[in-house]
Amino acid sequence: MSASAYERVQKARGKDRPTGVQYIRHLLTDFMELHGDRRFADDGAVVAGLACLRNLPVTVVAIEKGSTTRERVAHNFGAPNPEGYRKALRLMKQAEKFHRPVICFVDTSGAFCGIGAEERGQGQAIAENLMEMMTLKTPVISILIGEGGSGGALGLAVADRVWMLENAIYSVISPEGCASILWKDSAKAAEAAECLRLTADDAHALGVVERVFPEYGGDWKRLWPELEEALYVQLSELRALPPEELTARRYRRFRAIGVPGRQEGASEYAY
Repeated sequence: MSASAYERVQKARGKDRPTGVQYIRHLLTDFMELHGDRRFADDGAVVAGLACLRNLPVTVVAIEKGSTTRERVAHNFGAPNPEGYRKALRLMKQAEKFHRPVICFVDTSGAFCGIGAEERGQGQAIAENLMEMMTLKTPVISILIGEGGSGGALGLAVADRVWMLENAIYSVISPEGCASILWKDSAKAAEAAECLRLTADDAHALGVVERVFPEYGGDWKRLWPELEEALYVQLSELRALPPEELTARRYRRFRAIGVPGRQEGASEYAY
């Protein structure tokens, strides 16, 4: 029996799900973390740096929630500040300069909405990422591995290919937040989840993502090699495209979202 939308939400938030750093450890080698946005500080919610996918040098950006209480506090529970998005963009522009593909692992309930984050330009930082990633002259693949919440997720998901895990979610707002706004009752979160069409199935049907990866009931050892192979093959194909064609296709990809039959690459459904 298929899980309900809200059951998918609960699975996406599960404490036993691998975090962004674990994806880096299992899929990539020779990871060298780089820090700071060169403007304000280093954001622990965004872990980024250089690595190798087999023999291919890549830049990797991961939103990290942490696994233990201490780690979650250190990584701000996966809620990036503006400097996290600026750090990510700094490294993506560096990747463009050296013709390195970019891989993003997205898992956040949303960007941090504290006073300091707003004072330092949270909205501008996300908007700048959206604009710059659209014209980035190097391949970008973003993978939603857990929660994909609001602009916090979208700020790292303007890519040539956007993939999701089976129980990941992608939504403009949390079900609880939506229920509070629509019905003044967060207890109606399950009903809101159905309305939001936030599951991987929904995102694929709408052309928001190209591919959905099965989770094999939590047997992550089966997922790692499949995901590694898919990344290597897809990035190898995208690297062969001239930069102008790459950015033109990326633009057309986002223009086609929600239009039946127009989404490029939407036929790949890995169930």
